[in-house]
Order: sequence, then C-alpha cells, then structure tokens
Amino acid sequence: MIDIADHRTRFRGELLGAVSAALLVAIAFTVPQLAGESWRRSLFAAAAPIFGHWSPHIGWGTLPALMLSAVVVVQGPALSGRLPWRRLLTVGYLTAVGWAFALALVDGWRRGFTARLADGHEYPAEVPGVTDIPAMLDSFAGRIVDGQPDSWTTHVSGHPPGALLFFVALDRIGLGGSTWAGIVCVLAGSSAPIAVAVALRALGAEDRARRALPFLVLAPAAIWIAVSADALFAGVTAWAVALLAVAAGTRSAHFAGSAPAPGIDRPPVPGPAPLTARRTAIPVAFAAGVLFGFGIYLNYGLILMGLLAVAVLLGARTARPLLPAVLGALVVVAGFTAAGFWWLDGYHLVVERYYQGIATTRPYGYWWWGNLAATVCAVGLATAAALARALSPSRLRTLDPAALLVAAAVCAVAAADLSGLSKAETERIWLPFDIWLLAATAFLPREHVRPWLAVQAGGALLLIHLLLTNW
Repeated sequence: MIDIADHRTRFRGELLGAVSAALLVAIAFTVPQLAGESWRRSLFAAAAPIFGHWSPHIGWGTLPALMLSAVVVVQGPALSGRLPWRRLLTVGYLTAVGWAFALALVDGWRRGFTARLADGHEYPAEVPGVTDIPAMLDSFAGRIVDGQPDSWTTHVSGHPPGALLFFVALDRIGLGGSTWAGIVCVLAGSSAPIAVAVALRALGAEDRARRALPFLVLAPAAIWIAVSADALFAGVTAWAVALLAVAAGTRSAHFAGSAPAPGIDRPPVPGPAPLTARRTAIPVAFAAGVLFGFGIYLNYGLILMGLLAVAVLLGARTARPLLPAVLGALVVVAGFTAAGFWWLDGYHLVVERYYQGIATTRPYGYWWWGNLAATVCAVGLATAAALARALSPSRLRTLDPAALLVAAAVCAVAAADLSGLSKAETERIWLPFDIWLLAATAFLPREHVRPWLAVQAGGALLLIHLLLTNW
C-alpha cells in the first residue's frame, strides 16, 4: 500500500527545496536593485546575478519555444518511457537542439546567435592571428598576463590553449567566423543531455535516464548553450563521463532505483561484463581519458570533472577503466607539454590575469551566493526540488549511480564557488557541472513529472523574455 503520509512529507520536501531556491534567486535579483549605485556598478552585471540586462521582449523564437515546451511537457514523459533507446536519444537530441535555437531566436538571429561569439573578446577574434599553431602553443603562456602589447583577449587569456585551438581547427576546415562557431557550440552543447542519459544507462540506471531526459532537453541551461563556448566544454566533458561509464558499466546491471528485470523483486548485484563489452572497454576508457584530458585544456576549472569520473567508478563498482583512462589523459597532457604549454604555469598566470580585471572589484560577499542563484536559473526549480531525494543518505550508501553523479556535480559546484575564481557569469561557466545536476530530476515521482516540467519550461521562458543575456 502507498503510505499517504510519507508521500505528502516527501512532496513537502520537494516544495521546500523549490521554494528555497526561488527565494534565493529572488533575493539575488532584488539586493542589487536596493543597494547603492556604486556597489551595484561593482557587480559588473546589470541584471545580477545573471550577466545581462533587463529588457522585456519577444522575438521570432517565442512561438516555437512555447510550442516545443508544451509538447515536451505533455508528451515528453510518456515518449521517454516507451520509445526504443536509440530512437529516444535521436528525438531527445533534436529536441534539445530545437529548444536551444528557439530560445536564442527570442533575441533575434543576429543578437541571439551570430553576434554572441563575434565580440572582440571572444575566441574567433583571435583566430586570424594564429598563422603558426606550434608557435601559438609555445608562446601561449607568455601572452596571458594583461598589459603587454600582444596579450590575449579576455576569453582566450582566461582559458588554456585548447579552446582557441578548437576554433582555429574549425577555421582551417572551412568553418570560420562567429556563425559557424555558434552553430558548432550549440550542436555540441545540446549533445550533453544525451551523454548523461548514455552514462546512466551504461551504469545500469536506464529507468533513471529515461525519467531525467525530458528535464535535460528542456533545461533553462539551453539559454547559455545558445550561444557560448562553454556549451562546447559541457559537451566534450559530458561525453568523457559517458564513455567512462560505458567502459565501466554493463547494460545488464541493475542498481537500486533502476527498473528491475521482470519477475525480480530486488535489483541483483551487477555481474561481470559480457565478453564483447570487456574487449571494447579498454579503447573506450582510453577515449574517455583523451576527452577528460582535452577538457582541462579547454577550461582550467574542468579539472573538477575528476569528481564525476570518481562517481562513475564508484557507481560501477570497478576501477578497471582507470588505467587506460589515465593513459589517454596523459597523452593529451604530453602533447600540449611537448608543444610548449605547461598547464600549471598557465593556471598560475591566469589567476594573475583574473585579478588584473574586474574580479578585484566584484564583491565576493555577494557573488559566492549569487553564483548559486545563477546556477538555479540554469538548472531550474525542478532540480532544486529533486536534490533532497537524489542526495538521500540511503541512495548514496547503496552507490546509486545517478545519486553519485549528482553528488559529484554538487561538490564540483561547491569547490568552484569557494575558490573565488568564478565571480559572476556562472550560468554559462558551470554548464559542464549543471548538466549533471539536472540528473537529480530522475528521482521525482512519476506523478509530479509534468508539473515540474512545466515549471522548468516556464522559468526558462521567463528569463529569456525578461533579460537580454550577454551569452
């Protein structure tokens, strides 16, 4: 029998989580408006905690965004439960891409899309000056600190050379300019929800993957997936985690919370991987390591994705893929080091560059919690409602893979926040972590899914129509 009292208690817990998150966001938006002009200017974010400014508007993407969100809210949960796996991933990816493009077009094609990466501080602006890739890598660290005639622009200097190298490579294959850069970022970033689903299924939690997928593809984070380079970073690292999960997990394994096989009352302990899976595990783990390695050359903060890797190995109850994954990462590190860029040198220099700019003015006393409010804007109130369920001690003790991945993402966000090296703009900077926070929605009861999906969609639509974001 269903314990109605327990059900009501749990629902009150969901509401408490969502209301608390909503209050945090409301306070974070209100405080700057009530503060003095000089302090408000010190935030360097006119719509703090979001980097943008207030400008209520509608656009070409308004109607498509409304229609698509309505379809996902009404049909998404049912389709996610019954579609064959590969077809589900295809539909999910196309939906995520459509949602991101629709939200971007609310601001118009140029303002919402092509102009986002056309700014002189963005990566494409530096691409024409890179005529010799080995020379660029060798001299990269020497151009990080500001105040030199050849200092890198803001975004290039703030990241390792892998980010610039990627856009140079795009240009070399004929996809140069901000428009192509934006398209590739959207396509890569929109694949991150699919990577989360693949990871969960590989770890034996297919039911969790199916339940979370509608929330993943309809995430407010799509506002910043279209268009920022951090969407690319999120896609690369999400697939690193997914490939590690594929190497570590078995599709026949079931964990607590996954849909058990027919006739089985209790999920069985995962057994050994099939022979074919064992044969492919090493190259897949190696590929995961390559992506993890490349990730830390896209953004220094993505070293924290190691927490997600640990969560995968704990959830799969194996360390078998660790060695080939580490080797894959070391190949990337060795390549960049041989080319003349030492990661630790770059990190220390970028901290120096960080405090040469507006970071010295932005008050940590506001941004340590304003960052979290911006994160709520990106992951939505449904994620906040589900966190308590996802992080319950019983689930973590039993090594539920979905719960472990959510916990790892929470730890990554906390570490990034406490570092003080992410003051503002975290709605885009933390996209690689946010996508895993969204996996918490897998723990929402089935009867609550559609209302929370509607809340997610409503939050995203409200933000994109009230604000003009800088990213």
